[in-house]
Amino acid sequence: MTAVSKHSARRTFLKQSAALSGAFVLGLQAGTSGTALAAESGGAPEVTHWIVIQPDDTVIIRIARSELGQGSFTGLAQLLAEELECDWDKVKPEYADVNMHMRRNRIFKDMSTGGSRGIRDSHEYVRQGGAAAREMLIAAAAQQWNVPASECSVSKGVVRHPSGKTARYGELAGLAATLPVPAAPRLKDPKDWKLIGKSPARFDIPAKVNGSQVYAADVRLPGMLHASILQSPVFGGFLKRYDDAAAKKMPGVKHIVSSEEWIAVVADNWWQANQALKAIKPEWENGDKGKISSASIMAYMREGLEAKEVPIARKDGDARSALAGAHKVLEAEYTTGFVNHCTMEPQTATAIYTADRLDVWVGTQNGEASAAAASESGGLALDKVYIHKMHAGGGFGRRGPHQDYVKQAVKIAKAIPGTPVRLQWSREEDMRQGRYRPVTLVKLRGGLDEKGNWVGWEVRQSDQSIAVTVYPQFVKDGVDQINTRVFRDNPYAVPNFTNEYMIRDLHVPPGFWRAVAHTNNPFYRECFIDELAHAAGKDPYQFRRPLLQGKRDQAVLDAVAKAIGWDKPAAEDVHRGIAVVDSYGSFTAAAVELSVSKGSVIDVKRVAVAIDSGHVVHPDAVKAQIEGGVIWGLSALMFEDITIEQGRVVQSNFADYPLARIMHAPEVISVLVPTGGFWGGVGEPPIGGVIPAMMNALFKATGKRIRSLPLRHHGFRYRT
Repeated sequence: MTAVSKHSARRTFLKQSAALSGAFVLGLQAGTSGTALAAESGGAPEVTHWIVIQPDDTVIIRIARSELGQGSFTGLAQLLAEELECDWDKVKPEYADVNMHMRRNRIFKDMSTGGSRGIRDSHEYVRQGGAAAREMLIAAAAQQWNVPASECSVSKGVVRHPSGKTARYGELAGLAATLPVPAAPRLKDPKDWKLIGKSPARFDIPAKVNGSQVYAADVRLPGMLHASILQSPVFGGFLKRYDDAAAKKMPGVKHIVSSEEWIAVVADNWWQANQALKAIKPEWENGDKGKISSASIMAYMREGLEAKEVPIARKDGDARSALAGAHKVLEAEYTTGFVNHCTMEPQTATAIYTADRLDVWVGTQNGEASAAAASESGGLALDKVYIHKMHAGGGFGRRGPHQDYVKQAVKIAKAIPGTPVRLQWSREEDMRQGRYRPVTLVKLRGGLDEKGNWVGWEVRQSDQSIAVTVYPQFVKDGVDQINTRVFRDNPYAVPNFTNEYMIRDLHVPPGFWRAVAHTNNPFYRECFIDELAHAAGKDPYQFRRPLLQGKRDQAVLDAVAKAIGWDKPAAEDVHRGIAVVDSYGSFTAAAVELSVSKGSVIDVKRVAVAIDSGHVVHPDAVKAQIEGGVIWGLSALMFEDITIEQGRVVQSNFADYPLARIMHAPEVISVLVPTGGFWGGVGEPPIGGVIPAMMNALFKATGKRIRSLPLRHHGFRYRT
């Protein structure tokens, strides 16, 4: 038996992450010469740090965010190319180098891709980069021709002068790279956009279709070894000792590496490593955590509902008095459990460690977070860490702030210096070591007057905070500002409202799951509003509409009602539900049509989703996000649930954690109603209204108000 020593290591990850999220820098780093910039770009000149222009007019656009299937590689390139006025057919996007980004004082600003922020948070400075480069290239041509820059024009990468002189970007880039970067380049008026708002072929799709796309799981390097890992099945447990005698004798096994929290086998190929890992006999120290179950967790959540002193997230008027004087009072409890990301590609990273350099190949939602994690785990300074970003085989929040797999890969590689090691979690490990959307329990009370008007409501959330574990600045006076969304910022003009919030500390690790609180909280809010409408004897659409304070909320509600034909009777045995949710800077609404046969077989026929994201960069990508969001929501509400017994996750694979399949897909009606003037997110907002709209339709069909998910626990299934 091998005993595992326990020691307390000083953690630097959070400090480094904080350092990486410091002040932003606009433009090129002071004192950087054109020659140095050319060296950074492999010889071709940089025209601002965003752009490399080759002699043949190829325009390489550096993308700081991550491509996760949402289309950022194309959309961000469109933003820059629009202002650059280059030939779109000559554009090639590539990931911005993370190491260069840090050495040049975070010159690309933010590399995080989450919260539907890829375009909405970076559109201005990305467009400024393109506009600055355009002005520099025009200035270079004007300098060569000895004419005022104001006399020059540009189109498709060619600068022209009324005298007939022309110059291509590829010819001008060398000189342009030596010129000062304009501090305040002029951006186009939206009415003059030619590329933004169009749907050119996406850069990421062909390789995914023909199978040539290389993900982190596909990385192969000379002399590479492969690792499989086992972590404590009980969250927070420690490895006491293990018997690896049998594993060491198995074919291909090269090394066994362990820490306080995990044990890994390194072998010639991953199958050998994973088989040998199964032969190891570990002993874990779990303490009292081994006694925790889903039942005990729910009992603990209920204590939060019954607590006497609870922090208040929002208070309007006097909800208690309003409810005391109401003609009719409704009360309901809603709950949802843990759900997992289930990325198609399990958590994977490849690392090569030496004393003065660390290289990591990884699909990540945040190159900076990956660098900080690698630096901490490898014990090397950030400037010695090189992150090679790959397209991720799914992210959904799992590959963002939680970089556990990167730390593990580096630790394993550090034990075998100079040898590339590819760590890949098994599907079972990926299922049982997730960072799950938290379990929640919510109690709602609402009051109506004699005319059925909504006069007041109270919401108490008993909730596990994600933010307190990674972004504590978002927890203020005991209130998680993220998990109270949908209630705290609700758009309904009801004079009396109180939102109470009780944090529950659980041993199950929480994480950001696509749309996060905008998946479960809309289910609670919009279904309870449906209950109020039903009790008032009013149409759910008409009940909501006059209460919505924002015109954009009303507009998307109207748009989705029109798309589903709300003003006309549904077909025989077909029932409808509706919901409205604004999130991530955008405004959305959803409507669902379904039928139910044999009392439990649901046939979802049509789902309409309307979205106002202000501006739309790539309409087809937005529609794809709506379609994917619909399936995401329908999967979660029917199937997905992580349960806990003896402190550990019960589910292990898709056999006991099923997902929606293509046969469950309904007709999706995507309604884009951009009003301009702002930039909202797109990746997550479409999900919010889908779940409550379907649940409201299900109530219409069955007369049963289901207040907990998934539906399969209530005996329902989809028609196949």
